[in-house]
Amino acid sequence: MPDARSNAKGGGQETTTAVWAAVLGVSPGEAWLRRDEPKAPDLVEKFEAALAQLHRGVPFQYAAGRVGFRALDLIIDTRALIPRPETEGLVDLVLRYAHGGLAADIGTGCGCIALALATEGRFERVIAVERSPHAAALARENLALVRPRTPVEIREGDLLAPLAGARYRAIVANPPYLTEDEYAELAPSVREFEPREALVSGSDGLAVTRRLLEDAAPLLEPAGVLALEIDERRGDAVRALALASGWTRIEIHDDIFGRPRYALATPGRVE
Repeated sequence: MPDARSNAKGGGQETTTAVWAAVLGVSPGEAWLRRDEPKAPDLVEKFEAALAQLHRGVPFQYAAGRVGFRALDLIIDTRALIPRPETEGLVDLVLRYAHGGLAADIGTGCGCIALALATEGRFERVIAVERSPHAAALARENLALVRPRTPVEIREGDLLAPLAGARYRAIVANPPYLTEDEYAELAPSVREFEPREALVSGSDGLAVTRRLLEDAAPLLEPAGVLALEIDERRGDAVRALALASGWTRIEIHDDIFGRPRYALATPGRVE
């Protein structure tokens, strides 16, 4: 879930090159080297459509239809939130704390976390859960694009319900964590284009986080970990919720910008 910050409108040669790179499916450097090559009419049409969307204020990633996440190049559109750099840090923490067994990504959106875990981790299988059928369809498109060696299964359903019947080494989520007032203050490029249901989480911004903390422990292996992205303003509140829900160990970790962004809850068996 993103912070209240905008995705800048495109402009200038750098943006032009970046759009061409997305359209061509190459790096910006290669797009620059190929700038004078003749372009097929359908590619020119896609390029011009992307520029028109940028002019209307559509976030670059949606206009280009592609987004980078760690080592992945993924399809993205308004069916799911645009992955942010902070969420890449959540994957880092999970890879540090959990190996082997099953991993689950709750609210997978475009599938970025699940696919990163399957590509970089040493899990037997990754389960990606998504309530929105539209976002789940996008995640399946990205699964077909990435084709990781570790099996990934995309299940539709609400939060932890589709995980019943198994125990997991890691349960990961980047849940919605804004209040209505905070949502109203978001930049237009976020508020007007990204799915609201992936942003707002009750009167205190903690409704989904609370449910995950209350219900995840029985689904974890003894040495399992629940890893959550959180709002930087709610680290203390998340810690209190975790302890009240029976977790014996809760750690809050900073993101790449030095802000408290991740909560790792364990039954006290993982250092």
